Amino acid sequence: MNGESLLDRRSSADAAMDDGLHHPLSVFLRDARLAFRWDELGREVMGIAVPGALALMADPVASLVDTAFIGHIGPVELAAVGVSIAMFNQVSRIAIFPLVSVTTSFVAEEDAMSDNIDKNEMNGENEPIVSDSEMEELFSHEETRTASSKSSFETDSSGVNTEHKRKNIPSVSTSLLLGGVLGLLQALLLIICAKPLLGYMGVKPGSAMLMPALKYLVIRSLGAPAVLLSLAMQGVFRGLKDTKTPLYATVAGDATNIVLDPIFMFIFHYGVSGAAIAHVISQYLIACILLWRLRLHVNLLPPSSKHLQFSRFLRNGFLLLARVIAATCCVTLSASMAARLGSVPMAAFQICLQIWLASSLLADGLAFAGQAILASAFARKDHSKAAATASRILQLGLVLGLLLSILLGIGLRIGSRLFTDDQDVLRHIYLGIPFVALTQPINTLAFVFDGINYGASDFGYAAYSMILVAIVSIVFIITLASYSGFIGIWIALTVYMSLRMLAGFLRIGTARGPWAFLRSSTRAFS
Repeated sequence: MNGESLLDRRSSADAAMDDGLHHPLSVFLRDARLAFRWDELGREVMGIAVPGALALMADPVASLVDTAFIGHIGPVELAAVGVSIAMFNQVSRIAIFPLVSVTTSFVAEEDAMSDNIDKNEMNGENEPIVSDSEMEELFSHEETRTASSKSSFETDSSGVNTEHKRKNIPSVSTSLLLGGVLGLLQALLLIICAKPLLGYMGVKPGSAMLMPALKYLVIRSLGAPAVLLSLAMQGVFRGLKDTKTPLYATVAGDATNIVLDPIFMFIFHYGVSGAAIAHVISQYLIACILLWRLRLHVNLLPPSSKHLQFSRFLRNGFLLLARVIAATCCVTLSASMAARLGSVPMAAFQICLQIWLASSLLADGLAFAGQAILASAFARKDHSKAAATASRILQLGLVLGLLLSILLGIGLRIGSRLFTDDQDVLRHIYLGIPFVALTQPINTLAFVFDGINYGASDFGYAAYSMILVAIVSIVFIITLASYSGFIGIWIALTVYMSLRMLAGFLRIGTARGPWAFLRSSTRAFS
Protein backbone atom coordinates (compact mmCIF):
# COMPACT_ATOMS: atom_id res chain seq x y z
CA MET A 1 0.00 0.00 0.00
CA ASN A 2 2.76 2.42 0.94
CA GLY A 3 4.78 1.41 -2.09
CA GLU A 4 1.82 2.05 -4.35
CA SER A 5 1.19 5.42 -2.70
CA LEU A 6 4.81 6.42 -3.13
CA LEU A 7 4.74 5.32 -6.78
CA ASP A 8 1.55 7.30 -7.43
CA ARG A 9 3.05 10.38 -5.81
CA ARG A 10 6.26 10.08 -7.84
CA SER A 11 4.43 9.57 -11.11
CA SER A 12 2.12 12.52 -10.47
CA ALA A 13 5.06 14.67 -9.43
CA ASP A 14 6.97 13.73 -12.58
CA ALA A 15 3.92 14.52 -14.67
CA ALA A 16 3.60 17.87 -12.94
CA MET A 17 7.18 18.77 -13.84
CA ASP A 18 7.25 17.29 -17.36
CA ASP A 19 3.79 17.77 -18.78
CA GLY A 20 4.03 20.80 -21.07
CA LEU A 21 6.03 22.99 -18.74
CA HIS A 22 7.11 25.92 -20.93
CA HIS A 23 6.33 28.88 -18.64
CA PRO A 24 5.81 29.34 -14.88
CA LEU A 25 2.19 30.38 -15.54
CA SER A 26 1.51 26.84 -16.76
CA VAL A 27 1.34 25.84 -13.09
CA PHE A 28 -2.29 27.03 -13.17
CA LEU A 29 -3.19 24.57 -15.95
CA ARG A 30 -1.28 21.45 -14.92
CA ASP A 31 -3.52 18.40 -14.87
CA ALA A 32 -6.62 20.61 -14.93
CA ARG A 33 -8.72 17.65 -16.03
CA LEU A 34 -7.73 15.93 -12.79
CA ALA A 35 -8.83 18.77 -10.48
CA PHE A 36 -11.52 16.57 -8.89
CA ARG A 37 -9.49 13.38 -8.91
CA TRP A 38 -9.80 11.54 -5.59
CA ASP A 39 -6.08 10.75 -5.39
CA GLU A 40 -3.70 11.16 -2.45
CA LEU A 41 -3.44 14.94 -2.95
CA GLY A 42 -7.19 15.32 -3.44
CA ARG A 43 -7.94 13.45 -0.23
CA GLU A 44 -5.37 15.50 1.65
CA VAL A 45 -6.80 18.80 0.39
CA MET A 46 -10.42 17.90 1.12
CA GLY A 47 -9.52 16.36 4.48
CA ILE A 48 -8.21 19.75 5.58
CA ALA A 49 -10.48 22.12 3.64
CA VAL A 50 -13.94 20.73 4.43
CA PRO A 51 -13.65 20.51 8.26
CA GLY A 52 -11.82 23.86 8.24
CA ALA A 53 -14.63 25.58 6.34
CA LEU A 54 -17.28 23.99 8.56
CA ALA A 55 -15.45 25.19 11.67
CA LEU A 56 -15.43 28.73 10.28
CA MET A 57 -19.15 28.55 9.53
CA ALA A 58 -20.07 27.23 12.98
CA ASP A 59 -19.35 30.48 14.79
CA PRO A 60 -21.44 32.77 12.51
CA VAL A 61 -24.37 30.37 12.87
CA ALA A 62 -24.04 30.50 16.67
CA SER A 63 -23.82 34.30 16.49
CA LEU A 64 -27.07 34.44 14.53
CA VAL A 65 -28.79 32.39 17.25
CA ASP A 66 -27.18 34.64 19.86
CA THR A 67 -28.55 37.70 18.07
CA ALA A 68 -32.01 36.18 17.89
CA PHE A 69 -32.09 35.67 21.68
CA ILE A 70 -30.86 39.21 22.37
CA GLY A 71 -33.42 40.59 19.92
CA HIS A 72 -36.18 39.31 22.20
CA ILE A 73 -34.94 41.59 24.99
CA GLY A 74 -35.36 44.77 22.97
CA PRO A 75 -34.03 46.82 20.03
CA VAL A 76 -31.83 48.99 22.27
CA GLU A 77 -30.06 45.98 23.74
CA LEU A 78 -29.68 44.43 20.29
CA ALA A 79 -28.06 47.58 18.90
CA ALA A 80 -25.84 47.91 21.98
CA VAL A 81 -24.59 44.33 21.73
CA GLY A 82 -24.00 44.80 18.00
CA VAL A 83 -21.69 47.74 18.68
CA SER A 84 -19.84 45.85 21.43
CA ILE A 85 -19.33 42.79 19.24
CA ALA A 86 -18.04 44.96 16.39
CA MET A 87 -15.51 46.61 18.71
CA PHE A 88 -14.41 43.28 20.23
CA ASN A 89 -13.96 41.71 16.80
CA GLN A 90 -11.99 44.64 15.40
CA VAL A 91 -9.52 44.61 18.29
CA SER A 92 -9.25 40.81 18.16
CA ARG A 93 -8.64 40.73 14.41
CA ILE A 94 -5.47 42.80 14.75
CA ALA A 95 -3.85 40.07 16.86
CA ILE A 96 -5.65 36.95 15.63
CA PHE A 97 -4.99 37.04 11.90
CA PRO A 98 -1.19 37.41 12.01
CA LEU A 99 -0.82 34.95 14.90
CA VAL A 100 -2.94 32.18 13.33
CA SER A 101 -1.46 32.55 9.84
CA VAL A 102 2.15 32.55 11.04
CA THR A 103 1.48 29.65 13.43
CA THR A 104 -0.02 27.44 10.71
CA SER A 105 2.97 27.87 8.39
CA PHE A 106 5.66 27.51 11.05
CA VAL A 107 4.10 24.45 12.68
CA ALA A 108 3.66 22.75 9.27
CA GLU A 109 7.31 23.47 8.42
CA GLU A 110 8.66 22.22 11.73
CA ASP A 111 6.43 19.16 11.70
CA ALA A 112 7.74 18.27 8.23
CA MET A 113 11.33 18.80 9.35
CA SER A 114 10.68 16.65 12.42
CA ASP A 115 9.42 13.82 10.22
CA ASN A 116 12.46 14.12 7.96
CA ILE A 117 14.88 13.99 10.89
CA ASP A 118 13.00 11.05 12.36
CA LYS A 119 13.23 9.17 9.04
CA ASN A 120 16.94 9.95 8.77
CA GLU A 121 17.51 8.51 12.23
CA MET A 122 15.52 5.36 11.42
CA ASN A 123 17.51 4.90 8.19
CA GLY A 124 20.82 5.45 9.97
CA GLU A 125 21.56 8.69 8.11
CA ASN A 126 23.55 11.35 9.91
CA GLU A 127 22.91 14.32 7.65
CA PRO A 128 19.58 16.10 7.88
CA ILE A 129 17.85 17.47 4.82
CA VAL A 130 19.15 20.93 3.91
CA SER A 131 16.77 23.68 4.92
CA ASP A 132 16.32 27.40 4.54
CA SER A 133 18.20 29.77 6.82
CA GLU A 134 15.28 30.17 9.23
CA MET A 135 14.84 26.42 9.50
CA GLU A 136 18.56 25.88 9.96
CA GLU A 137 18.48 28.34 12.84
CA LEU A 138 15.38 26.69 14.24
CA PHE A 139 16.80 23.17 14.22
CA SER A 140 20.40 24.05 15.10
CA HIS A 141 20.02 22.84 18.68
CA GLU A 142 20.65 19.16 19.25
CA GLU A 143 17.73 18.89 21.64
CA THR A 144 15.25 19.98 18.99
CA ARG A 145 16.61 17.64 16.35
CA THR A 146 15.25 14.71 18.29
CA ALA A 147 11.83 15.63 16.82
CA SER A 148 9.86 13.70 19.43
CA SER A 149 10.30 12.77 23.03
CA LYS A 150 9.01 10.01 25.28
CA SER A 151 6.27 11.57 27.28
CA SER A 152 3.53 9.28 28.43
CA PHE A 153 2.31 5.74 28.57
CA GLU A 154 -1.02 4.41 27.42
CA THR A 155 -2.61 1.01 27.93
CA ASP A 156 -3.86 -0.82 24.85
CA SER A 157 -6.72 -3.30 24.76
CA SER A 158 -4.46 -6.18 25.78
CA GLY A 159 -3.43 -4.45 28.98
CA VAL A 160 0.15 -3.82 27.86
CA ASN A 161 1.61 -0.38 28.45
CA THR A 162 2.53 1.22 25.11
CA GLU A 163 4.73 4.23 24.83
CA HIS A 164 3.18 7.33 23.33
CA LYS A 165 5.43 9.93 21.76
CA ARG A 166 4.82 13.64 21.58
CA LYS A 167 6.63 15.90 19.16
CA ASN A 168 8.85 18.81 20.07
CA ILE A 169 7.69 21.70 17.86
CA PRO A 170 9.05 25.01 19.23
CA SER A 171 6.49 27.14 17.35
CA VAL A 172 3.66 25.54 19.36
CA SER A 173 5.02 26.80 22.68
CA THR A 174 5.77 30.22 21.19
CA SER A 175 2.31 30.55 19.66
CA LEU A 176 0.50 29.54 22.86
CA LEU A 177 2.53 31.95 24.94
CA LEU A 178 1.96 34.83 22.52
CA GLY A 179 -1.75 33.98 22.30
CA GLY A 180 -2.13 34.01 26.07
CA VAL A 181 -0.21 37.28 26.52
CA LEU A 182 -2.06 39.03 23.67
CA GLY A 183 -5.37 37.80 25.09
CA LEU A 184 -4.59 39.25 28.51
CA LEU A 185 -3.52 42.56 26.96
CA GLN A 186 -6.70 42.69 24.90
CA ALA A 187 -8.84 41.99 27.95
CA LEU A 188 -7.12 44.78 29.94
CA LEU A 189 -7.42 47.23 27.03
CA LEU A 190 -11.12 46.60 26.47
CA ILE A 191 -12.03 46.64 30.16
CA ILE A 192 -10.08 49.80 31.03
CA CYS A 193 -10.93 51.69 27.83
CA ALA A 194 -14.46 50.37 27.31
CA LYS A 195 -16.22 53.75 27.61
CA PRO A 196 -13.97 55.76 25.28
CA LEU A 197 -13.92 52.91 22.76
CA LEU A 198 -17.71 52.75 22.73
CA GLY A 199 -17.78 56.53 22.42
CA TYR A 200 -15.57 56.20 19.34
CA MET A 201 -18.16 53.77 17.95
CA GLY A 202 -20.88 56.37 18.43
CA VAL A 203 -22.30 55.31 21.82
CA LYS A 204 -22.09 58.63 23.66
CA PRO A 205 -22.74 59.37 27.38
CA GLY A 206 -26.45 59.61 27.99
CA SER A 207 -27.27 57.15 25.21
CA ALA A 208 -29.70 54.38 26.15
CA MET A 209 -27.25 51.93 24.56
CA LEU A 210 -24.32 52.85 26.81
CA MET A 211 -25.03 50.69 29.87
CA PRO A 212 -25.98 47.45 28.05
CA ALA A 213 -23.08 47.93 25.62
CA LEU A 214 -20.68 48.54 28.50
CA LYS A 215 -21.87 45.49 30.45
CA TYR A 216 -21.62 43.20 27.44
CA LEU A 217 -18.19 44.44 26.31
CA VAL A 218 -16.60 44.27 29.78
CA ILE A 219 -17.87 40.75 30.51
CA ARG A 220 -17.07 39.43 27.04
CA SER A 221 -13.56 40.88 27.32
CA LEU A 222 -12.91 38.42 30.15
CA GLY A 223 -12.97 35.71 27.49
CA ALA A 224 -10.32 37.37 25.31
CA PRO A 225 -7.45 35.18 26.62
CA ALA A 226 -9.46 32.05 25.77
CA VAL A 227 -10.35 33.40 22.31
CA LEU A 228 -6.77 34.15 21.30
CA LEU A 229 -5.41 31.01 22.93
CA SER A 230 -7.95 28.77 21.18
CA LEU A 231 -7.34 30.45 17.82
CA ALA A 232 -3.59 30.04 18.26
CA MET A 233 -4.21 26.33 18.88
CA GLN A 234 -6.42 26.16 15.81
CA GLY A 235 -3.45 27.50 13.86
CA VAL A 236 -1.33 24.71 15.38
CA PHE A 237 -3.84 22.01 14.40
CA ARG A 238 -4.06 23.40 10.87
CA GLY A 239 -0.28 23.23 10.67
CA LEU A 240 -0.54 19.60 11.73
CA LYS A 241 -3.15 19.16 8.95
CA ASP A 242 -5.87 18.39 11.49
CA THR A 243 -8.95 20.58 11.05
CA LYS A 244 -11.37 18.03 12.49
CA THR A 245 -10.33 18.63 16.11
CA PRO A 246 -10.96 22.42 15.88
CA LEU A 247 -14.31 21.66 14.22
CA TYR A 248 -15.43 19.36 17.04
CA ALA A 249 -14.23 21.83 19.69
CA THR A 250 -15.94 24.78 18.00
CA VAL A 251 -19.24 22.93 17.60
CA ALA A 252 -19.13 21.83 21.25
CA GLY A 253 -18.42 25.38 22.42
CA ASP A 254 -21.05 27.00 20.20
CA ALA A 255 -23.67 24.43 21.21
CA THR A 256 -22.91 25.19 24.85
CA ASN A 257 -23.31 28.90 24.13
CA ILE A 258 -26.70 28.34 22.50
CA VAL A 259 -27.92 26.24 25.44
CA LEU A 260 -26.66 28.65 28.11
CA ASP A 261 -27.98 31.81 26.41
CA PRO A 262 -31.66 31.43 27.39
CA ILE A 263 -30.73 30.08 30.83
CA PHE A 264 -28.63 33.09 31.83
CA MET A 265 -30.70 35.66 29.92
CA PHE A 266 -34.26 34.66 30.78
CA ILE A 267 -34.20 32.18 33.68
CA PHE A 268 -31.55 34.01 35.74
CA HIS A 269 -32.69 37.39 34.28
CA TYR A 270 -29.15 38.58 33.52
CA GLY A 271 -30.15 40.08 30.16
CA VAL A 272 -27.26 41.05 27.89
CA SER A 273 -24.85 40.21 30.71
CA GLY A 274 -26.15 36.64 30.57
CA ALA A 275 -25.43 36.47 26.84
CA ALA A 276 -21.87 37.63 27.50
CA ILE A 277 -21.39 35.12 30.33
CA ALA A 278 -22.60 32.27 28.12
CA HIS A 279 -20.20 33.33 25.37
CA VAL A 280 -17.22 33.53 27.75
CA ILE A 281 -17.96 30.05 29.16
CA SER A 282 -18.17 28.61 25.64
CA GLN A 283 -14.82 30.16 24.66
CA TYR A 284 -13.03 28.71 27.68
CA LEU A 285 -14.62 25.33 26.94
CA ILE A 286 -13.25 25.45 23.37
CA ALA A 287 -9.79 26.40 24.67
CA CYS A 288 -9.82 23.55 27.22
CA ILE A 289 -10.86 20.95 24.64
CA LEU A 290 -8.15 22.07 22.20
CA LEU A 291 -5.50 22.21 24.92
CA TRP A 292 -6.42 18.73 26.14
CA ARG A 293 -6.21 17.30 22.63
CA LEU A 294 -3.02 19.18 21.73
CA ARG A 295 -1.07 17.89 24.72
CA LEU A 296 -1.54 14.34 23.39
CA HIS A 297 0.40 15.17 20.22
CA VAL A 298 2.88 17.90 21.08
CA ASN A 299 5.03 18.91 24.05
CA LEU A 300 3.45 22.15 25.19
CA LEU A 301 6.61 23.29 27.01
CA PRO A 302 9.89 23.69 25.07
CA PRO A 303 13.10 21.98 26.32
CA SER A 304 14.38 25.45 27.30
CA SER A 305 13.54 29.12 26.79
CA LYS A 306 16.12 29.44 24.01
CA HIS A 307 13.90 27.32 21.77
CA LEU A 308 11.11 29.91 21.82
CA GLN A 309 10.94 31.63 18.42
CA PHE A 310 9.77 35.11 19.43
CA SER A 311 11.86 37.05 16.91
CA ARG A 312 10.70 34.82 14.06
CA PHE A 313 7.05 35.17 15.04
CA LEU A 314 7.21 38.91 15.60
CA ARG A 315 9.12 39.63 12.40
CA ASN A 316 6.60 37.85 10.19
CA GLY A 317 3.64 38.73 12.40
CA PHE A 318 4.26 42.45 11.96
CA LEU A 319 4.35 41.97 8.18
CA LEU A 320 0.92 40.33 8.28
CA LEU A 321 -0.32 42.99 10.69
CA ALA A 322 0.52 45.62 8.07
CA ARG A 323 -1.40 43.54 5.54
CA VAL A 324 -4.45 43.31 7.82
CA ILE A 325 -4.45 47.07 8.39
CA ALA A 326 -4.16 47.76 4.65
CA ALA A 327 -7.03 45.39 3.80
CA THR A 328 -9.21 46.74 6.65
CA CYS A 329 -8.66 50.32 5.45
CA CYS A 330 -10.11 49.48 2.01
CA VAL A 331 -13.25 47.82 3.34
CA THR A 332 -13.77 50.42 6.09
CA LEU A 333 -13.34 53.30 3.63
CA SER A 334 -15.90 51.69 1.31
CA ALA A 335 -18.41 51.47 4.17
CA SER A 336 -17.65 55.08 5.11
CA MET A 337 -18.27 56.28 1.54
CA ALA A 338 -21.53 54.31 1.43
CA ALA A 339 -22.64 55.88 4.72
CA ARG A 340 -22.14 59.34 3.21
CA LEU A 341 -24.67 58.47 0.52
CA GLY A 342 -27.41 58.08 3.14
CA SER A 343 -29.07 55.41 5.28
CA VAL A 344 -30.74 53.59 2.40
CA PRO A 345 -27.59 53.02 0.30
CA MET A 346 -25.66 52.20 3.47
CA ALA A 347 -28.22 49.56 4.52
CA ALA A 348 -28.08 47.94 1.08
CA PHE A 349 -24.29 48.14 0.99
CA GLN A 350 -23.98 46.48 4.41
CA ILE A 351 -26.22 43.57 3.39
CA CYS A 352 -24.33 43.04 0.13
CA LEU A 353 -20.96 43.40 1.83
CA GLN A 354 -21.71 40.84 4.52
CA ILE A 355 -22.81 38.30 1.91
CA TRP A 356 -19.79 39.19 -0.24
CA LEU A 357 -17.43 38.55 2.68
CA ALA A 358 -19.29 35.55 4.13
CA SER A 359 -18.75 33.61 0.92
CA SER A 360 -15.02 33.84 1.59
CA LEU A 361 -15.38 31.32 4.43
CA LEU A 362 -15.52 28.45 1.95
CA ALA A 363 -12.49 29.81 0.10
CA ASP A 364 -10.65 30.09 3.41
CA GLY A 365 -11.06 26.34 3.86
CA LEU A 366 -9.13 25.77 0.62
CA ALA A 367 -6.60 28.41 1.65
CA PHE A 368 -5.93 26.58 4.95
CA ALA A 369 -5.39 23.33 3.08
CA GLY A 370 -3.02 24.94 0.60
CA GLN A 371 -1.09 26.71 3.35
CA ALA A 372 -0.51 23.58 5.45
CA ILE A 373 0.39 21.29 2.53
CA LEU A 374 2.65 23.87 0.85
CA ALA A 375 4.47 24.70 4.08
CA SER A 376 5.30 21.00 4.53
CA ALA A 377 6.35 20.64 0.88
CA PHE A 378 8.65 23.68 0.98
CA ALA A 379 10.19 22.50 4.26
CA ARG A 380 11.01 19.17 2.61
CA LYS A 381 12.11 20.98 -0.60
CA ASP A 382 9.55 18.87 -2.45
CA HIS A 383 9.04 21.32 -5.30
CA SER A 384 7.01 18.86 -7.36
CA LYS A 385 4.49 18.53 -4.51
CA ALA A 386 4.45 22.32 -4.09
CA ALA A 387 3.68 22.90 -7.78
CA ALA A 388 1.03 20.16 -7.85
CA THR A 389 -0.64 21.52 -4.69
CA ALA A 390 -0.71 25.10 -5.95
CA SER A 391 -2.28 23.89 -9.22
CA ARG A 392 -4.93 21.82 -7.49
CA ILE A 393 -5.86 24.51 -4.95
CA LEU A 394 -6.17 27.22 -7.61
CA GLN A 395 -8.26 25.03 -9.91
CA LEU A 396 -10.60 24.05 -7.09
CA GLY A 397 -10.79 27.70 -6.03
CA LEU A 398 -11.84 28.77 -9.53
CA VAL A 399 -14.55 26.09 -9.67
CA LEU A 400 -15.79 27.08 -6.19
CA GLY A 401 -15.92 30.72 -7.25
CA LEU A 402 -17.97 29.90 -10.34
CA LEU A 403 -20.44 27.85 -8.28
CA LEU A 404 -20.80 30.64 -5.72
CA SER A 405 -21.32 33.12 -8.55
CA ILE A 406 -24.27 31.11 -9.89
CA LEU A 407 -25.78 30.46 -6.45
CA LEU A 408 -25.55 34.07 -5.31
CA GLY A 409 -26.71 35.45 -8.66
CA ILE A 410 -29.92 33.45 -8.38
CA GLY A 411 -30.36 33.10 -4.64
CA LEU A 412 -29.63 36.68 -3.57
CA ARG A 413 -32.22 38.18 -5.88
CA ILE A 414 -34.83 35.72 -4.63
CA GLY A 415 -33.82 35.85 -0.97
CA SER A 416 -33.06 39.56 -0.59
CA ARG A 417 -36.48 40.11 1.00
CA LEU A 418 -35.32 38.03 3.96
CA PHE A 419 -33.11 40.98 4.91
CA THR A 420 -35.51 43.88 4.33
CA ASP A 421 -38.94 44.83 2.97
CA ASP A 422 -37.92 48.42 2.20
CA GLN A 423 -38.33 48.93 -1.56
CA ASP A 424 -35.60 51.58 -1.79
CA VAL A 425 -33.11 49.33 -0.01
CA LEU A 426 -34.12 46.39 -2.21
CA ARG A 427 -33.57 48.50 -5.32
CA HIS A 428 -30.03 49.26 -4.22
CA ILE A 429 -29.44 45.60 -3.35
CA TYR A 430 -30.47 44.65 -6.88
CA LEU A 431 -27.84 47.09 -8.18
CA GLY A 432 -25.20 45.39 -6.04
CA ILE A 433 -26.12 41.77 -6.85
CA PRO A 434 -24.18 41.61 -10.18
CA PHE A 435 -21.01 42.74 -8.40
CA VAL A 436 -21.49 40.39 -5.44
CA ALA A 437 -22.14 37.42 -7.75
CA LEU A 438 -19.78 38.02 -10.66
CA THR A 439 -16.76 38.80 -8.46
CA GLN A 440 -16.91 35.46 -6.62
CA PRO A 441 -14.30 33.72 -8.84
CA ILE A 442 -12.00 36.73 -8.38
CA ASN A 443 -12.54 36.78 -4.61
CA THR A 444 -12.03 33.04 -4.23
CA LEU A 445 -8.76 33.08 -6.16
CA ALA A 446 -7.57 36.11 -4.16
CA PHE A 447 -8.22 34.33 -0.84
CA VAL A 448 -6.65 31.09 -2.09
CA PHE A 449 -3.55 33.02 -3.18
CA ASP A 450 -3.29 34.28 0.42
CA GLY A 451 -3.03 30.69 1.62
CA ILE A 452 -0.47 29.90 -1.08
CA ASN A 453 1.68 32.88 -0.10
CA TYR A 454 1.55 31.96 3.58
CA GLY A 455 2.30 28.32 2.82
CA ALA A 456 5.44 29.41 0.98
CA SER A 457 6.31 31.67 3.98
CA ASP A 458 6.23 34.57 1.51
CA PHE A 459 4.98 36.95 4.19
CA GLY A 460 7.02 39.92 2.96
CA TYR A 461 5.50 39.83 -0.51
CA ALA A 462 2.01 39.27 0.94
CA ALA A 463 2.36 42.40 3.08
CA TYR A 464 4.06 44.75 0.60
CA SER A 465 1.82 43.77 -2.31
CA MET A 466 -1.29 44.37 -0.19
CA ILE A 467 -0.06 47.79 0.88
CA LEU A 468 0.47 48.72 -2.79
CA VAL A 469 -2.92 47.27 -3.73
CA ALA A 470 -4.55 49.25 -0.89
CA ILE A 471 -2.99 52.54 -1.99
CA VAL A 472 -4.26 52.12 -5.55
CA SER A 473 -7.66 50.85 -4.38
CA ILE A 474 -8.20 53.75 -1.98
CA VAL A 475 -7.76 56.17 -4.88
CA PHE A 476 -10.36 54.22 -6.88
CA ILE A 477 -12.78 54.05 -3.94
CA ILE A 478 -12.67 57.80 -3.27
CA THR A 479 -12.84 58.77 -6.93
CA LEU A 480 -15.52 56.37 -8.12
CA ALA A 481 -17.69 56.84 -5.02
CA SER A 482 -17.64 60.59 -5.62
CA TYR A 483 -18.65 60.32 -9.27
CA SER A 484 -20.75 57.15 -9.46
CA GLY A 485 -22.09 56.72 -5.92
CA PHE A 486 -23.27 53.25 -4.89
CA ILE A 487 -22.25 51.54 -8.14
CA GLY A 488 -18.91 53.35 -8.09
CA ILE A 489 -18.10 51.86 -4.68
CA TRP A 490 -18.75 48.35 -5.97
CA ILE A 491 -16.67 48.95 -9.07
CA ALA A 492 -13.84 50.11 -6.80
CA LEU A 493 -14.18 47.00 -4.60
CA THR A 494 -14.06 44.86 -7.75
CA VAL A 495 -10.82 46.61 -8.71
CA TYR A 496 -9.49 46.01 -5.20
CA MET A 497 -10.11 42.26 -5.28
CA SER A 498 -8.87 41.99 -8.87
CA LEU A 499 -5.58 43.63 -7.88
CA ARG A 500 -5.23 41.20 -4.95
CA MET A 501 -5.74 38.29 -7.31
CA LEU A 502 -3.32 39.76 -9.86
CA ALA A 503 -0.64 40.13 -7.18
CA GLY A 504 -0.87 36.39 -6.53
CA PHE A 505 -0.66 35.55 -10.22
CA LEU A 506 2.39 37.77 -10.69
CA ARG A 507 4.37 36.13 -7.91
CA ILE A 508 4.02 32.64 -9.32
CA GLY A 509 3.81 33.72 -12.96
CA THR A 510 7.15 35.51 -12.79
CA ALA A 511 8.70 32.69 -10.72
CA ARG A 512 9.99 35.03 -8.02
CA GLY A 513 10.75 34.45 -4.35
CA PRO A 514 10.02 30.90 -3.18
CA TRP A 515 8.66 30.08 -6.66
CA ALA A 516 12.03 30.61 -8.38
CA PHE A 517 12.30 26.84 -8.82
CA LEU A 518 9.65 27.11 -11.55
CA ARG A 519 12.11 29.14 -13.65
CA SER A 520 14.86 26.54 -13.34
CA SER A 521 12.35 23.80 -14.15
CA THR A 522 11.36 25.68 -17.29
CA ARG A 523 14.97 25.85 -18.49
CA ALA A 524 15.43 22.18 -17.72
CA PHE A 525 12.45 20.93 -19.71
CA SER A 526 12.01 23.51 -22.49
